[in-house]
Amino acid sequence: MTDNPIQALKRYFDGLALRMDGQGIEFWFARDLMEPLGYARWENFQTAILRAIDSCRTTGYNPDDHFRGVTKMIEVGKGGQRPVDDFMLTRYACYLIAQNGDPRKAAIAFAQSYFAVQTRKQELIEDRMRLQARLEVRGRLRESEKILSQNIYERGVDDAGFGRNRAKGDDSLFGGNTTQMMKERYGILKSRPLADFLPTPAIAAKNLATEMTNHNVMQDNLQGENAITGEHVQNNQSVRDMLGRRGIKPERQPAQLRHQEAGASRQVRREAPAKTVREATEAGQRGLTWTN
Repeated sequence: MTDNPIQALKRYFDGLALRMDGQGIEFWFARDLMEPLGYARWENFQTAILRAIDSCRTTGYNPDDHFRGVTKMIEVGKGGQRPVDDFMLTRYACYLIAQNGDPRKAAIAFAQSYFAVQTRKQELIEDRMRLQARLEVRGRLRESEKILSQNIYERGVDDAGFGRNRAKGDDSLFGGNTTQMMKERYGILKSRPLADFLPTPAIAAKNLATEMTNHNVMQDNLQGENAITGEHVQNNQSVRDMLGRRGIKPERQPAQLRHQEAGASRQVRREAPAKTVREATEAGQRGLTWTN
């Protein structure tokens, strides 16, 4: 069965994508894209590239990370070679070039959708990876709190005491904001666990403080609610001080809402891909000469 024009264009653009040897860095050569994007002359295509570079700079990203000038050797008659200028382009760079192109050209209109859709797919994958990492951290906190509950129960502290212990730890970690104050700040129902809505760094901070408390309770054989709670408050304060030295205040971080966890649909963000062609400079690529 013959591909329709859109399927054919997709297969063609997919086939032009390259990867840096051993680096997993996806890129396209500008000269490979010139003809499918409807440009007959390199000089005219360079104008579109320069507009895209300006757009990249305007959005706050370093164009060198996404538009890397190179010199390639191409075959000429009778086995000869000559150098030509080219660019290595990230997906983000391709997206900007397409956006700065003439949408009346069918190939440009397709490329605008193609690179936007592909960028969105990558974004969804990254969102899922971030969510998975957050859920793993949340699971570790749940386990460390379970161990703390068992430890302090064996040392004369009941369930109510464990609740007070955890609440005072939150008060220390969140700069005087109680658990309920943090729930009100985030708009969380009183019955819901605060940690279910905390961003990953705050969950990790709570877990670190709890692990420290577990360790010291066992090592120093702490007994009774006052001693164990005092230890837990001190550990939360130590973690808060450490975060503060890096400019992080847990109580000021935005909540991780459920609809965000589900990867709510949104427009393509103007974000730079995780890997850039600048990284390729360090790795090197056979047959290319870097230009500044």
